[in-house]
Amino acid sequence: MKTTASTIPFKEIKADVLIVPVFEGDSPQAGILAELNAATGGQVALAFERGEISPKRDRWTLLDSRGGISAARLLVYGAGSSAGIGPVSVQRLAGAAARIADQKAASSAAIFLSSVLSTVEFAQAAAEGATLGVLTPDFYVTKDDDAPHRLEEFAVASNSLSEGSLSEAVERGALMAEATNFARELGFAPSNDMTPSELARRAEEMASREGLQYEALGEDRMKQMGMGALLAVSRGSQEPARLIVLRYESGDRGVGAAVPAGKSDRELIALIGKGITFDSGGISIKPALNMEEMKYDMGGGAAVIGAMQILARLRPNARVLGLVPASENLPSGRAFKPGDVIRSLSGKTIEVANTDAEGRLVLCDAITYAIEQGATMLVDAATLTGAVVVALGEVRAAVMGNDDELIKSLVAAGERSGERVWPLPMDKEYVDLIKSDIADIRNAGNRTGGSITAGWFLRHFVGETPWAHLDIAGTAWTEREKPYIAKGATGFGTRLLANFVIERARSKN
Repeated sequence: MKTTASTIPFKEIKADVLIVPVFEGDSPQAGILAELNAATGGQVALAFERGEISPKRDRWTLLDSRGGISAARLLVYGAGSSAGIGPVSVQRLAGAAARIADQKAASSAAIFLSSVLSTVEFAQAAAEGATLGVLTPDFYVTKDDDAPHRLEEFAVASNSLSEGSLSEAVERGALMAEATNFARELGFAPSNDMTPSELARRAEEMASREGLQYEALGEDRMKQMGMGALLAVSRGSQEPARLIVLRYESGDRGVGAAVPAGKSDRELIALIGKGITFDSGGISIKPALNMEEMKYDMGGGAAVIGAMQILARLRPNARVLGLVPASENLPSGRAFKPGDVIRSLSGKTIEVANTDAEGRLVLCDAITYAIEQGATMLVDAATLTGAVVVALGEVRAAVMGNDDELIKSLVAAGERSGERVWPLPMDKEYVDLIKSDIADIRNAGNRTGGSITAGWFLRHFVGETPWAHLDIAGTAWTEREKPYIAKGATGFGTRLLANFVIERARSKN
Protein backbone atom coordinates (compact mmCIF):
# COMPACT_ATOMS: atom_id res chain seq x y z
CA MET A 1 0.00 0.00 0.00
CA LYS A 2 1.28 3.44 -0.92
CA THR A 3 1.11 5.88 2.01
CA THR A 4 1.23 9.64 1.38
CA ALA A 5 0.76 12.98 3.14
CA SER A 6 -1.80 15.62 2.19
CA THR A 7 -2.26 19.22 3.33
CA ILE A 8 -5.13 20.14 1.00
CA PRO A 9 -8.53 21.05 2.56
CA PHE A 10 -10.34 17.92 3.65
CA LYS A 11 -13.31 18.66 1.37
CA GLU A 12 -10.98 18.43 -1.64
CA ILE A 13 -9.35 15.09 -0.75
CA LYS A 14 -10.09 12.63 -3.52
CA ALA A 15 -10.47 9.13 -2.11
CA ASP A 16 -12.96 6.29 -2.00
CA VAL A 17 -13.24 6.80 1.76
CA LEU A 18 -12.49 9.81 3.98
CA ILE A 19 -11.93 8.78 7.61
CA VAL A 20 -12.86 11.30 10.31
CA PRO A 21 -12.33 10.38 14.00
CA VAL A 22 -15.05 11.57 16.39
CA PHE A 23 -14.29 12.16 20.07
CA GLU A 24 -16.44 12.43 23.18
CA GLY A 25 -18.04 15.87 23.21
CA ASP A 26 -17.85 16.36 19.43
CA SER A 27 -21.05 17.66 17.86
CA PRO A 28 -22.43 18.06 14.34
CA GLN A 29 -23.06 21.69 15.28
CA ALA A 30 -19.38 22.58 15.62
CA GLY A 31 -15.99 22.09 14.01
CA ILE A 32 -15.27 19.67 11.19
CA LEU A 33 -18.43 17.68 11.87
CA ALA A 34 -20.53 20.79 11.25
CA GLU A 35 -18.75 21.36 7.94
CA LEU A 36 -19.26 17.73 6.96
CA ASN A 37 -22.89 17.90 8.00
CA ALA A 38 -23.47 20.88 5.73
CA ALA A 39 -21.55 19.27 2.87
CA THR A 40 -23.54 16.02 3.10
CA GLY A 41 -26.98 17.61 3.35
CA GLY A 42 -27.47 16.98 7.09
CA GLN A 43 -26.48 13.31 7.04
CA VAL A 44 -24.05 13.65 9.91
CA ALA A 45 -26.58 15.25 12.26
CA LEU A 46 -29.19 12.67 11.30
CA ALA A 47 -26.74 9.81 11.99
CA PHE A 48 -26.03 11.33 15.40
CA GLU A 49 -29.73 11.50 16.19
CA ARG A 50 -30.21 7.87 15.23
CA GLY A 51 -27.23 6.76 17.30
CA GLU A 52 -25.39 5.57 14.19
CA ILE A 53 -22.46 7.87 14.96
CA SER A 54 -20.96 7.35 18.40
CA PRO A 55 -17.71 8.57 19.96
CA LYS A 56 -17.36 5.23 21.75
CA ARG A 57 -14.12 3.56 20.76
CA ASP A 58 -14.35 1.34 17.67
CA ARG A 59 -17.95 2.33 16.87
CA TRP A 60 -18.24 3.51 13.27
CA THR A 61 -20.61 4.33 10.47
CA LEU A 62 -20.10 4.70 6.72
CA LEU A 63 -22.01 7.46 4.93
CA ASP A 64 -22.37 8.40 1.26
CA SER A 65 -20.86 11.85 0.72
CA ARG A 66 -23.59 12.77 -1.83
CA GLY A 67 -21.08 14.84 -3.74
CA GLY A 68 -20.63 17.42 -1.01
CA ILE A 69 -16.96 16.48 -0.66
CA SER A 70 -14.51 15.02 -3.14
CA ALA A 71 -14.33 11.68 -1.30
CA ALA A 72 -16.99 9.17 -2.34
CA ARG A 73 -17.81 7.98 1.19
CA LEU A 74 -17.33 9.22 4.74
CA LEU A 75 -16.24 6.88 7.54
CA VAL A 76 -16.92 8.43 10.94
CA TYR A 77 -14.94 6.46 13.50
CA GLY A 78 -15.39 6.54 17.29
CA ALA A 79 -12.11 7.49 19.02
CA GLY A 80 -13.23 7.73 22.65
CA SER A 81 -11.90 10.50 24.86
CA SER A 82 -9.35 12.95 23.48
CA ALA A 83 -7.90 13.48 26.96
CA GLY A 84 -4.51 11.82 27.24
CA ILE A 85 -4.69 10.22 23.79
CA GLY A 86 -1.33 8.78 22.73
CA PRO A 87 0.40 7.29 19.70
CA VAL A 88 -0.75 3.74 20.47
CA SER A 89 -4.40 4.87 20.40
CA VAL A 90 -3.87 6.69 17.10
CA GLN A 91 -2.07 3.68 15.59
CA ARG A 92 -4.96 1.43 16.48
CA LEU A 93 -7.61 3.90 15.34
CA ALA A 94 -5.96 4.31 11.93
CA GLY A 95 -5.37 0.58 11.62
CA ALA A 96 -8.97 -0.28 12.39
CA ALA A 97 -10.35 2.38 10.03
CA ALA A 98 -8.01 1.31 7.22
CA ARG A 99 -9.13 -2.31 7.66
CA ILE A 100 -12.78 -1.24 7.33
CA ALA A 101 -12.01 0.72 4.16
CA ASP A 102 -10.15 -2.31 2.83
CA GLN A 103 -13.03 -4.66 3.64
CA LYS A 104 -15.44 -2.28 1.91
CA ALA A 105 -13.44 -2.72 -1.31
CA ALA A 106 -12.05 0.81 -1.29
CA SER A 107 -8.89 1.23 -3.33
CA SER A 108 -8.01 4.57 -1.71
CA ALA A 109 -8.62 6.12 1.69
CA ALA A 110 -7.51 9.12 3.70
CA ILE A 111 -7.64 9.95 7.41
CA PHE A 112 -8.09 13.58 8.39
CA LEU A 113 -6.24 14.63 11.53
CA SER A 114 -8.28 17.32 13.28
CA SER A 115 -6.61 19.86 15.56
CA VAL A 116 -6.54 17.36 18.44
CA LEU A 117 -4.50 14.93 16.33
CA SER A 118 -2.42 17.34 14.23
CA THR A 119 1.03 16.58 15.62
CA VAL A 120 4.01 15.01 13.94
CA GLU A 121 3.89 12.16 16.46
CA PHE A 122 0.27 11.35 15.67
CA ALA A 123 0.80 11.65 11.91
CA GLN A 124 3.54 9.03 12.12
CA ALA A 125 1.33 6.83 14.30
CA ALA A 126 -1.53 7.06 11.79
CA ALA A 127 0.73 6.00 8.92
CA GLU A 128 2.10 3.11 10.98
CA GLY A 129 -1.33 1.93 12.08
CA ALA A 130 -2.87 1.98 8.62
CA THR A 131 0.06 0.13 7.05
CA LEU A 132 -0.02 -2.51 9.78
CA GLY A 133 -3.78 -2.81 9.66
CA VAL A 134 -4.20 -3.75 6.02
CA LEU A 135 -1.78 -6.71 6.03
CA THR A 136 -3.62 -10.05 5.96
CA PRO A 137 -2.16 -13.57 6.24
CA ASP A 138 -3.96 -14.97 3.20
CA PHE A 139 -0.79 -15.40 1.12
CA TYR A 140 -1.64 -19.03 0.33
CA VAL A 141 -5.35 -18.53 -0.45
CA THR A 142 -6.29 -19.09 -4.08
CA LYS A 143 -7.69 -15.78 -5.32
CA ASP A 144 -10.68 -15.56 -7.65
CA ASP A 145 -10.34 -13.36 -10.70
CA ASP A 146 -13.35 -11.35 -9.56
CA ALA A 147 -12.10 -10.91 -5.98
CA PRO A 148 -12.57 -7.31 -4.75
CA HIS A 149 -9.51 -5.09 -5.06
CA ARG A 150 -7.56 -4.16 -1.94
CA LEU A 151 -6.71 -0.79 -0.43
CA GLU A 152 -3.83 0.50 -2.54
CA GLU A 153 -3.43 4.12 -1.38
CA PHE A 154 -3.72 5.71 2.04
CA ALA A 155 -3.25 9.40 2.81
CA VAL A 156 -2.68 11.07 6.16
CA ALA A 157 -4.16 14.56 5.91
CA SER A 158 -3.74 17.65 8.09
CA ASN A 159 -4.43 21.35 7.58
CA SER A 160 -2.34 22.32 10.62
CA LEU A 161 1.07 20.74 9.95
CA SER A 162 3.50 21.98 7.33
CA GLU A 163 3.81 19.90 4.21
CA GLY A 164 7.44 19.07 5.00
CA SER A 165 6.91 17.95 8.60
CA LEU A 166 3.79 15.98 7.71
CA SER A 167 5.50 14.23 4.80
CA GLU A 168 8.52 13.34 6.92
CA ALA A 169 6.33 11.91 9.69
CA VAL A 170 4.20 9.87 7.30
CA GLU A 171 7.25 8.53 5.47
CA ARG A 172 8.85 7.50 8.75
CA GLY A 173 5.68 5.82 9.99
CA ALA A 174 5.19 3.89 6.76
CA LEU A 175 8.85 2.84 6.81
CA MET A 176 8.55 1.52 10.38
CA ALA A 177 5.37 -0.37 9.58
CA GLU A 178 6.66 -1.82 6.32
CA ALA A 179 9.60 -3.38 8.18
CA THR A 180 7.23 -4.69 10.84
CA ASN A 181 5.02 -6.18 8.12
CA PHE A 182 8.12 -7.80 6.63
CA ALA A 183 8.75 -9.45 10.01
CA ARG A 184 5.08 -10.45 10.18
CA GLU A 185 5.23 -12.05 6.74
CA LEU A 186 8.18 -14.15 7.90
CA GLY A 187 6.13 -15.23 10.93
CA PHE A 188 2.99 -15.99 8.92
CA ALA A 189 4.84 -18.31 6.54
CA PRO A 190 4.37 -22.05 7.25
CA SER A 191 7.42 -23.92 8.46
CA ASN A 192 7.58 -26.14 5.37
CA ASP A 193 8.41 -22.94 3.48
CA MET A 194 10.12 -20.91 6.21
CA THR A 195 13.02 -23.22 7.00
CA PRO A 196 16.28 -21.91 8.50
CA SER A 197 17.75 -21.78 5.00
CA GLU A 198 14.76 -19.84 3.66
CA LEU A 199 14.88 -17.41 6.59
CA ALA A 200 18.54 -16.84 5.76
CA ARG A 201 17.69 -16.31 2.09
CA ARG A 202 15.02 -13.73 2.93
CA ALA A 203 17.50 -11.93 5.20
CA GLU A 204 20.10 -11.96 2.44
CA GLU A 205 17.60 -10.59 -0.06
CA MET A 206 16.74 -7.74 2.31
CA ALA A 207 20.41 -7.03 3.07
CA SER A 208 21.26 -6.85 -0.62
CA ARG A 209 18.36 -4.49 -1.27
CA GLU A 210 19.10 -2.21 1.69
CA GLY A 211 22.90 -2.18 1.59
CA LEU A 212 23.68 -4.27 4.66
CA GLN A 213 26.53 -6.73 5.02
CA TYR A 214 25.27 -10.33 5.18
CA GLU A 215 26.71 -13.70 6.10
CA ALA A 216 25.18 -17.03 7.10
CA LEU A 217 27.26 -19.57 8.98
CA GLY A 218 26.51 -23.17 8.05
CA GLU A 219 26.68 -26.21 10.31
CA ASP A 220 30.23 -27.19 9.30
CA ARG A 221 31.51 -23.74 10.21
CA MET A 222 29.57 -23.70 13.47
CA LYS A 223 30.90 -27.14 14.37
CA GLN A 224 34.47 -25.99 13.77
CA MET A 225 33.85 -23.01 16.02
CA GLY A 226 32.32 -25.13 18.79
CA MET A 227 28.68 -24.00 18.78
CA GLY A 228 27.55 -27.15 20.52
CA ALA A 229 24.40 -25.68 22.03
CA LEU A 230 22.93 -24.37 18.78
CA LEU A 231 23.87 -27.53 16.88
CA ALA A 232 22.36 -29.76 19.57
CA VAL A 233 18.96 -28.20 18.89
CA SER A 234 19.22 -28.76 15.13
CA ARG A 235 20.30 -32.41 15.38
CA GLY A 236 16.77 -33.77 15.26
CA SER A 237 15.96 -32.07 11.97
CA GLN A 238 17.06 -32.75 8.42
CA GLU A 239 16.95 -29.00 7.78
CA PRO A 240 20.40 -27.54 8.50
CA ALA A 241 20.78 -24.72 11.02
CA ARG A 242 22.05 -21.27 10.10
CA LEU A 243 23.52 -18.39 12.05
CA ILE A 244 22.38 -15.32 10.15
CA VAL A 245 24.71 -12.34 10.50
CA LEU A 246 23.68 -8.81 9.42
CA ARG A 247 25.98 -5.82 9.84
CA TYR A 248 25.19 -2.11 9.76
CA GLU A 249 27.60 0.76 10.29
CA SER A 250 27.17 4.48 9.71
CA GLY A 251 29.74 7.25 9.85
CA ASP A 252 32.95 7.50 7.91
CA ARG A 253 32.71 4.07 6.31
CA GLY A 254 29.10 4.60 5.18
CA VAL A 255 26.09 2.37 5.35
CA GLY A 256 26.76 -1.23 4.48
CA ALA A 257 30.44 -1.20 5.38
CA ALA A 258 31.58 -4.28 7.23
CA VAL A 259 31.67 -4.07 11.01
CA PRO A 260 35.15 -5.25 11.93
CA ALA A 261 35.52 -8.01 14.47
CA GLY A 262 37.27 -7.27 17.71
CA LYS A 263 37.38 -4.14 19.86
CA SER A 264 36.77 -0.65 18.50
CA ASP A 265 36.50 2.80 19.97
CA ARG A 266 32.90 2.91 18.74
CA GLU A 267 30.09 1.12 20.50
CA LEU A 268 28.83 -2.03 18.79
CA ILE A 269 25.26 -3.00 19.65
CA ALA A 270 24.30 -6.62 19.02
CA LEU A 271 20.63 -7.39 18.37
CA ILE A 272 20.04 -11.12 18.70
CA GLY A 273 16.79 -12.85 17.78
CA LYS A 274 15.72 -16.43 18.36
CA GLY A 275 15.04 -18.08 14.99
CA ILE A 276 13.36 -21.43 15.70
CA THR A 277 11.36 -21.86 12.49
CA PHE A 278 9.34 -24.69 14.01
CA ASP A 279 9.31 -25.92 17.59
CA SER A 280 7.75 -29.29 18.32
CA GLY A 281 9.44 -29.36 21.70
CA GLY A 282 11.81 -32.08 20.50
CA ILE A 283 11.89 -35.22 22.61
CA SER A 284 10.03 -33.25 25.30
CA ILE A 285 7.26 -32.92 22.74
CA LYS A 286 4.52 -30.33 23.07
CA PRO A 287 0.79 -31.18 23.16
CA ALA A 288 -0.79 -31.38 19.71
CA LEU A 289 -3.32 -28.62 20.44
CA ASN A 290 -2.18 -25.40 18.72
CA MET A 291 1.24 -26.82 17.86
CA GLU A 292 0.76 -25.44 14.34
CA GLU A 293 1.33 -21.98 15.79
CA MET A 294 4.90 -22.91 16.67
CA LYS A 295 5.92 -21.69 13.21
CA TYR A 296 6.10 -18.26 14.88
CA ASP A 297 8.86 -19.33 17.26
CA MET A 298 11.22 -17.35 15.04
CA GLY A 299 9.43 -14.10 15.97
CA GLY A 300 12.49 -12.67 17.72
CA GLY A 301 14.66 -13.40 14.71
CA ALA A 302 12.08 -11.82 12.38
CA ALA A 303 12.03 -8.71 14.58
CA VAL A 304 15.81 -8.37 14.39
CA ILE A 305 15.75 -8.72 10.59
CA GLY A 306 12.99 -6.12 10.37
CA ALA A 307 14.81 -3.75 12.74
CA MET A 308 17.95 -3.99 10.63
CA GLN A 309 15.89 -2.94 7.58
CA ILE A 310 14.71 0.17 9.46
CA LEU A 311 18.26 1.06 10.49
CA ALA A 312 19.52 0.69 6.93
CA ARG A 313 16.86 3.13 5.72
CA LEU A 314 16.96 5.72 8.52
CA ARG A 315 20.76 5.59 8.90
CA PRO A 316 21.38 6.45 12.57
CA ASN A 317 24.99 7.04 13.56
CA ALA A 318 25.55 3.61 15.07
CA ARG A 319 27.24 0.25 14.64
CA VAL A 320 24.89 -2.71 14.87
CA LEU A 321 25.35 -6.45 14.55
CA GLY A 322 22.14 -8.40 13.89
CA LEU A 323 22.28 -12.11 14.70
CA VAL A 324 19.61 -14.77 14.15
CA PRO A 325 20.45 -18.34 15.23
CA ALA A 326 18.00 -20.33 13.10
CA SER A 327 17.03 -23.97 13.53
CA GLU A 328 14.14 -26.39 13.79
CA ASN A 329 13.50 -28.33 17.00
CA LEU A 330 12.18 -31.80 16.13
CA PRO A 331 12.25 -35.31 17.63
CA SER A 332 14.15 -38.06 15.81
CA GLY A 333 16.71 -40.75 16.44
CA ARG A 334 19.40 -38.07 16.19
CA ALA A 335 17.69 -35.50 18.42
CA PHE A 336 19.25 -34.31 21.66
CA LYS A 337 17.61 -35.76 24.77
CA PRO A 338 16.79 -34.85 28.36
CA GLY A 339 19.82 -35.73 30.45
CA ASP A 340 22.35 -34.94 27.72
CA VAL A 341 25.26 -32.64 28.55
CA ILE A 342 26.33 -30.31 25.75
CA ARG A 343 29.21 -27.85 25.47
CA SER A 344 28.46 -24.32 24.31
CA LEU A 345 30.66 -21.99 22.28
CA SER A 346 31.66 -20.25 25.51
CA GLY A 347 33.03 -23.54 26.87
CA LYS A 348 30.34 -23.77 29.55
CA THR A 349 28.60 -27.13 29.82
CA ILE A 350 24.83 -27.42 29.89
CA GLU A 351 22.70 -30.23 31.30
CA VAL A 352 19.58 -30.63 29.18
CA ALA A 353 16.60 -30.90 31.52
CA ASN A 354 14.01 -30.21 28.83
CA THR A 355 14.47 -30.18 25.07
CA ASP A 356 11.57 -27.73 24.80
CA ALA A 357 13.81 -25.14 26.46
CA GLU A 358 15.75 -24.91 23.22
CA GLY A 359 15.56 -21.19 22.50
CA ARG A 360 18.02 -20.30 25.24
CA LEU A 361 20.44 -22.87 23.80
CA VAL A 362 20.59 -21.28 20.35
CA LEU A 363 20.75 -17.82 21.92
CA CYS A 364 23.64 -18.56 24.27
CA ASP A 365 25.94 -19.48 21.39
CA ALA A 366 24.84 -16.39 19.44
CA ILE A 367 25.55 -14.23 22.50
CA THR A 368 29.07 -15.64 22.79
CA TYR A 369 29.62 -15.11 19.07
CA ALA A 370 28.48 -11.47 19.40
CA ILE A 371 30.95 -10.86 22.21
CA GLU A 372 33.74 -12.45 20.17
CA GLN A 373 32.83 -10.06 17.35
CA GLY A 374 33.40 -7.11 19.67
CA ALA A 375 29.85 -6.34 20.79
CA THR A 376 29.81 -3.85 23.67
CA MET A 377 26.05 -4.10 24.29
CA LEU A 378 23.64 -7.02 23.85
CA VAL A 379 19.87 -7.05 23.40
CA ASP A 380 18.14 -10.33 22.61
CA ALA A 381 14.50 -10.91 21.67
CA ALA A 382 12.88 -14.31 21.85
CA THR A 383 9.56 -16.12 22.10
CA LEU A 384 11.19 -17.86 25.02
CA THR A 385 8.71 -18.99 27.67
CA GLY A 386 5.06 -19.83 28.16
CA ALA A 387 5.47 -18.43 31.66
CA VAL A 388 5.64 -14.87 30.33
CA VAL A 389 2.31 -15.37 28.54
CA VAL A 390 0.74 -16.30 31.87
CA ALA A 391 2.36 -13.31 33.58
CA LEU A 392 1.80 -10.53 31.02
CA GLY A 393 -0.54 -11.90 28.36
CA GLU A 394 -0.56 -10.25 24.94
CA VAL A 395 -0.25 -6.69 26.26
CA ARG A 396 3.43 -6.37 27.17
CA ALA A 397 6.64 -8.30 26.71
CA ALA A 398 9.03 -8.88 29.62
CA VAL A 399 12.43 -7.24 29.86
CA MET A 400 15.25 -8.19 32.21
CA GLY A 401 18.99 -7.81 32.21
CA ASN A 402 22.14 -6.77 34.05
CA ASP A 403 22.06 -3.04 33.26
CA ASP A 404 19.34 -0.79 34.67
CA GLU A 405 19.94 2.08 32.25
CA LEU A 406 19.70 -0.26 29.29
CA ILE A 407 16.43 -1.66 30.61
CA LYS A 408 15.04 1.86 31.12
CA SER A 409 16.00 2.75 27.55
CA LEU A 410 14.17 -0.29 26.20
CA VAL A 411 11.08 0.52 28.27
CA ALA A 412 11.12 4.06 26.83
CA ALA A 413 11.61 2.73 23.29
CA GLY A 414 8.64 0.43 23.83
CA GLU A 415 6.43 3.34 24.86
CA ARG A 416 7.49 5.35 21.80
CA SER A 417 6.90 2.49 19.39
CA GLY A 418 3.75 1.04 20.93
CA GLU A 419 5.58 -2.25 21.57
CA ARG A 420 5.51 -2.01 25.33
CA VAL A 421 7.60 -3.98 27.83
CA TRP A 422 7.60 -4.55 31.58
CA PRO A 423 10.69 -5.24 33.74
CA LEU A 424 10.99 -8.50 35.66
CA PRO A 425 13.36 -8.96 38.61
CA MET A 426 16.56 -10.99 38.51
CA ASP A 427 17.18 -11.71 42.17
CA LYS A 428 20.06 -14.11 42.72
CA GLU A 429 17.83 -16.60 44.49
CA TYR A 430 16.26 -17.52 41.13
CA VAL A 431 19.55 -18.87 39.78
CA ASP A 432 19.46 -21.73 42.30
CA LEU A 433 16.59 -23.23 40.27
CA ILE A 434 18.87 -23.99 37.30
CA LYS A 435 21.92 -25.34 39.12
CA SER A 436 23.16 -28.67 37.81
CA ASP A 437 24.82 -31.54 39.66
CA ILE A 438 26.88 -32.64 36.66
CA ALA A 439 27.34 -29.54 34.46
CA ASP A 440 27.86 -25.82 34.78
CA ILE A 441 24.16 -25.09 34.38
CA ARG A 442 20.79 -26.70 33.57
CA ASN A 443 18.70 -25.39 30.70
CA ALA A 444 15.45 -25.43 32.70
CA GLY A 445 14.27 -25.30 36.29
CA ASN A 446 10.93 -26.25 37.82
CA ARG A 447 7.54 -24.69 37.09
CA THR A 448 8.18 -21.56 39.14
CA GLY A 449 9.74 -18.35 37.85
CA GLY A 450 10.12 -19.80 34.35
CA SER A 451 10.70 -16.52 32.51
CA ILE A 452 13.23 -15.32 35.07
CA THR A 453 15.20 -18.56 35.20
CA ALA A 454 15.38 -18.48 31.39
CA GLY A 455 16.80 -14.99 31.69
CA TRP A 456 19.28 -16.18 34.30
CA PHE A 457 20.39 -18.95 31.97
CA LEU A 458 21.29 -16.36 29.32
CA ARG A 459 22.93 -14.13 31.88
CA HIS A 460 25.53 -16.84 32.48
CA PHE A 461 26.89 -16.18 28.98
CA VAL A 462 27.04 -12.37 28.82
CA GLY A 463 29.84 -11.80 31.34
CA GLU A 464 30.19 -8.08 32.16
CA THR A 465 28.76 -6.89 28.84
CA PRO A 466 25.64 -4.74 29.29
CA TRP A 467 22.74 -6.98 28.29
CA ALA A 468 18.96 -7.06 28.19
CA HIS A 469 16.59 -9.86 27.27
CA LEU A 470 13.11 -9.40 25.80
CA ASP A 471 10.73 -12.34 26.24
CA ILE A 472 8.12 -11.68 23.54
CA ALA A 473 6.28 -15.03 23.65
CA GLY A 474 2.96 -13.39 24.50
CA THR A 475 3.21 -10.43 22.14
CA ALA A 476 4.71 -11.91 18.95
CA TRP A 477 1.45 -13.65 18.04
CA THR A 478 -2.17 -12.68 18.63
CA GLU A 479 -4.68 -15.49 19.08
CA ARG A 480 -7.60 -13.52 17.68
CA GLU A 481 -8.27 -10.86 15.11
CA LYS A 482 -8.49 -7.36 16.55
CA PRO A 483 -10.11 -4.27 15.04
CA TYR A 484 -6.70 -2.87 14.11
CA ILE A 485 -4.70 -5.98 13.16
CA ALA A 486 -5.17 -9.44 11.69
CA LYS A 487 -4.84 -12.59 13.77
CA GLY A 488 -1.35 -14.09 13.88
CA ALA A 489 2.16 -12.69 13.71
CA THR A 490 2.55 -9.13 15.03
CA GLY A 491 6.21 -8.38 14.25
CA PHE A 492 6.59 -7.28 17.86
CA GLY A 493 10.07 -5.98 18.64
CA THR A 494 10.87 -4.64 15.17
CA ARG A 495 10.06 -1.00 15.97
CA LEU A 496 11.10 -1.30 19.61
CA LEU A 497 14.63 -2.44 18.71
CA ALA A 498 14.98 0.12 15.92
CA ASN A 499 13.72 2.95 18.14
CA PHE A 500 16.14 1.91 20.86
CA VAL A 501 19.15 2.08 18.52
CA ILE A 502 18.01 5.34 16.91
CA GLU A 503 17.45 7.09 20.23
CA ARG A 504 20.72 5.81 21.64
CA ALA A 505 22.57 7.08 18.56
CA ARG A 506 20.85 10.47 18.92
CA SER A 507 21.76 10.79 22.59
CA LYS A 508 25.42 10.00 21.90
CA ASN A 509 25.85 12.47 19.02
